[in-house]
Amino acid sequence: MSQNIPLSRRDFLRSSASFAALTCLVGHRAFAQAALSGTSSLTGVVAPPAFVPEFRLLRRNVGLFSARGGTIGWLASPEALAVVDTQFADTAALCLAGLPGRASRTIDLVLNTHHHGDHTSGNGVFKPVAKTIVAQANVPALQRAAAERTDAARAKTEPLAKPSVDQQVFADTTFAETWRQELGDEVVSARYFGAAHTNGDAVVLFEKANVVHMGDLVFNRLYPVIDRVSGASIRHWIVVLEKIAREFPADAIYVFGHGSKKFGVTGQRGDLLVMRDYLVSLLEYVQSRISAGLTKAEISTLENFEGFQDFHQALPNRLGANLGVAYDELTQPKS
Repeated sequence: MSQNIPLSRRDFLRSSASFAALTCLVGHRAFAQAALSGTSSLTGVVAPPAFVPEFRLLRRNVGLFSARGGTIGWLASPEALAVVDTQFADTAALCLAGLPGRASRTIDLVLNTHHHGDHTSGNGVFKPVAKTIVAQANVPALQRAAAERTDAARAKTEPLAKPSVDQQVFADTTFAETWRQELGDEVVSARYFGAAHTNGDAVVLFEKANVVHMGDLVFNRLYPVIDRVSGASIRHWIVVLEKIAREFPADAIYVFGHGSKKFGVTGQRGDLLVMRDYLVSLLEYVQSRISAGLTKAEISTLENFEGFQDFHQALPNRLGANLGVAYDELTQPKS
């Protein structure tokens, strides 16, 4: 029977092939030490760590890694190694160094659930030791466009900054609607259901372990990011969540891209429907305010959403942005 096995910092360091190897991956020994201890390499001042790396086994040989950014899913069996999402370069290095049973083995598969930087910025760490990086077909273009927007914005204040678009590592294998691969005694599959959080979200299923990685289709009791510029659709996000709840196994363990401290980054089918209920209520509330003659600015000032108190967090409070996106979607001229 599988069990949860969170690793302490000491356990994590012991599980790494060597701390020196880890620091080479990150790029500098002091940087990696600071990441784990919270010590600033510039001032020497000990501060609370920005994140605490954790490996947790979920079922069979499938687990998750949490540190900073979107939750990484992993498969670590005697026959195969795979990861879903890659967070940032520093945390990707921590994940790679501590992946159970890896040693110097090749990673058979890296799969990105979507293009956002907190899910793909570690691609460059995994690429040299991975056979392939897989994503939905829209992801490379969305990733490039997001980097170009970042570069355009930075150029106004940092004209000599290194272009972020040149630092992107894109998927080398893409799929339109479905993808599937056998990895030892596990089967990994991915499906695209259409526009939701972005227009390139993949849902990943470890079929034998019965673990589903949702990427950012679920922010577990948090106001979500709704990336309208990248093709998000609140209306269709609702449809996608309902379809997943119907079509995926009832007893699956779901892994979410992000979650509140109280509810965490894993859950069950019912948690998908809580997310669905929030999006439904968001559209209904904004439509009622539009019908009452309120402007977008007036609607977006709300700080707490009645019925979804668990979603609130002081920083960042994304509710205003969510309300603004809903307003734009509801008032967009129909083609």
